[in-house]
Amino acid sequence: MVQELLGAVAAAACVGLLYLAMAARVVKQYERGVLFRLGRVAGDARLPGLTLIIPFVDRLQKVNMQIVTLPIPAQEGITRDNVTVRVDAVVYFRVVDAESALVKVEDYKFAVSQMAQTSLRSIIGKSDLDDLLSNREKLNQGLELMIDSPAVGWGIQVDRVEIKDVSLPDTMKRSMARQAEADRERRARIINADAELQASKKLAEAAKQISETPAALQLRLLQTVMAVAAEKNSTLVLPIPVELLHFLERGPNPHAANAGEGARAGSRSAPTQELDAQPQPSVEQTLTKQTPVEPAEPAEPATPTEPTTPGKRSDPVPLDGRSPRR
Repeated sequence: MVQELLGAVAAAACVGLLYLAMAARVVKQYERGVLFRLGRVAGDARLPGLTLIIPFVDRLQKVNMQIVTLPIPAQEGITRDNVTVRVDAVVYFRVVDAESALVKVEDYKFAVSQMAQTSLRSIIGKSDLDDLLSNREKLNQGLELMIDSPAVGWGIQVDRVEIKDVSLPDTMKRSMARQAEADRERRARIINADAELQASKKLAEAAKQISETPAALQLRLLQTVMAVAAEKNSTLVLPIPVELLHFLERGPNPHAANAGEGARAGSRSAPTQELDAQPQPSVEQTLTKQTPVEPAEPAEPATPTEPTTPGKRSDPVPLDGRSPRR
């Protein structure tokens, strides 16, 4: 009798251990357990720790509550300014409602992935190339809002969306490189011009200060000579002072020029003075010598002349036969 009782207790213990082994479930700290009893959700999600279910009746499904890093495959699109780009991104999300993540969507990871790809294509079409390259924070916020809106009903919260890379065609890269080079050159020229302007102002102030003290220019010249001589050069170049150039620009003294001309006039030779003292022929004599003498015509009969009135002067008859001017 006692042996049969011990056997029954042992059998019950074995059945109890077997039942406990089949009913016991362990939920980890980063998980939540959703209990389905005959296909229906029974109660709230099971917290981390040991939990018991009814074998062959209940089914406990665990949901990971950690943040999931989901890469978005690279998507090709055309921006608003008609540039073909290839953009890839990454989504960080986590499950906040385990029951909704299991009941309202078949595979929440696949659903979030497809929603992220669609939203990324939409963002590419609505944005310019400059926004994709320089204003990524704003695009990330817009992309996060587009993915998070439908995911809230699935019990999923999108923590962050990041655009990882923007691939451009080679021709566009070369164009952007030329644009950046031109912009750098423009800024370099502006900086050089500004430096020249500041240097000219400082040089003008220095020249004004040196003009007040002429000895300062000589001291500066000596400093330049010392700086050149310190290099152990065999050739030394000395600049001409500006004062010497101003001295050379001045014309000769007029009194000295007059005195030189008087001295040259007094030193003339005697034959030259004799030639100057001889009388020069008049213009009429010169014309007479140069004009050929024509043969004399036969003399005409004399015409009576009017008597000469005393005190009245008769006009001389010119040699060329023309009437005298009155």
